[in-house]
Amino acid sequence: MEHQTQILLVMFGYMTLLILWGLYQGRKVKTGSDYAIAGRDLPGWVAALSERATGESSWALLGLPGAAYATGLTEIWTAIGCVAGIITAWAALAWRLRSEAEKYDVNTYTEYIAKKHSEMSKWIRIVGSMTIVFFFFFYVGAQFLGGGKTLHTMFGINPKLGMLITAIIIIPYTIYGGFRSVVYTDVIQAIVMITTLIVGPLVGIWYISSHTTLFAHSVPAALAKAGTNYTSLTGAASGFGAGVVILAGFSWFFGYLGGQPQLSMRFMAIKDSQQARKARNIGIAWTVIAYIGALSIGWIGIAIFGPGTLPDQEYVMPAVLLKIFPPAIAAVLITGAIAAMISTADSLLILSATELSENLLKPIAKFRKEGEKSALKRSRIVTALLAVIALLLAYVSPSKLIFSLVSWVWAGVGGTFSVIILLTLFWRRFHGKAVLVTLVTGLLFTIIWSLTGMDKVITSRLLTFFVTGFAAVVSTFILKKREA
Repeated sequence: MEHQTQILLVMFGYMTLLILWGLYQGRKVKTGSDYAIAGRDLPGWVAALSERATGESSWALLGLPGAAYATGLTEIWTAIGCVAGIITAWAALAWRLRSEAEKYDVNTYTEYIAKKHSEMSKWIRIVGSMTIVFFFFFYVGAQFLGGGKTLHTMFGINPKLGMLITAIIIIPYTIYGGFRSVVYTDVIQAIVMITTLIVGPLVGIWYISSHTTLFAHSVPAALAKAGTNYTSLTGAASGFGAGVVILAGFSWFFGYLGGQPQLSMRFMAIKDSQQARKARNIGIAWTVIAYIGALSIGWIGIAIFGPGTLPDQEYVMPAVLLKIFPPAIAAVLITGAIAAMISTADSLLILSATELSENLLKPIAKFRKEGEKSALKRSRIVTALLAVIALLLAYVSPSKLIFSLVSWVWAGVGGTFSVIILLTLFWRRFHGKAVLVTLVTGLLFTIIWSLTGMDKVITSRLLTFFVTGFAAVVSTFILKKREA
């Protein structure tokens, strides 16, 4: 009980400071552009840390270590796919999206695509925004689920109550300060997260080597003792099955190619090209370190607890840290898991709210002549409503694995919009009608493929990208471009 009290005090202090920091940043929000994209004036280091904190949500601190704990070396392919995608995004896409956002003077992700393909602007705004909002309900729900799991592990709190507490933490400053508050709180989250992913594995390796009563005394010994499935890069599969395993892991790569709106918005908000270069370097370095740390924590969990002994594989990160650190230090580091969840949940909420408010409600309700105060009020109301709906969906979600929920969204949004962004940036012939065909194809294919159970055969994270890519190219040639 004494240990839990220490942990609770540390976390309460951190969360209180986080909320106050977010509200302070919200005081600087004066216009719709401030609320939606921080006035496109972010320093490079802020954009990089915010993008990385947002990209590495509770799936990277709970889901990925959990998958590494459950499958061993097989999860390396997921890490390789993600890291390769992130490096590609920062090196090839970030500066281009920043320049495009400035050129077209946009405040939202879908608004850029719509203005670029102005002949179908209205329908791209509607269909694109609805697709993002639909899938992001589940993504936000996954972050609430992550918070619930962490609080359950630490305090024995009912996971559903933990989800509610998590939502209460992020809602005030997200509603008040919008994108600006979210970005600057993300900076703190990114620092806490990377600290956890560096210190945790280093101390964990020392801990397992110096304690004789554990399952194993090193990561290689733990994997070997756990069985051939854990030491195989393909989960002991061979032939075609091995190829499927490798592609399933690497398929996360495709979602990073401009197709995650919450990440691309950070690129678009960078102040200038010089800051974009600084952001690129910071973002890539952070990523490599973080993924090595996340995998290591999962494997250290095998050494400490043995394979398959935890009631939920995604409890491994907080369980490991509580085992190897004194309670107060563990509390600070475990806050990294909460930080990961918060940094994505608030970003997804504000992105969904601005997409819905700017691209759907504003045109429908003819709000174009409203004042800035009225526009801000509308955006804040929409943000609050979306938070409540996402929380309710998290309670009734058929999947309780963060990894599975995020994977599904990664296909529907990442696979679809990556194709659209890539072709929009690099193929002049690509036009508005083809954009709409691509959107509808990605949405329907991901839903149907998942509901029929085919996702267990070949992941939709991989297929959605290629199916929508095929639809995009074919429709570009078949359909005649509509004149603006």
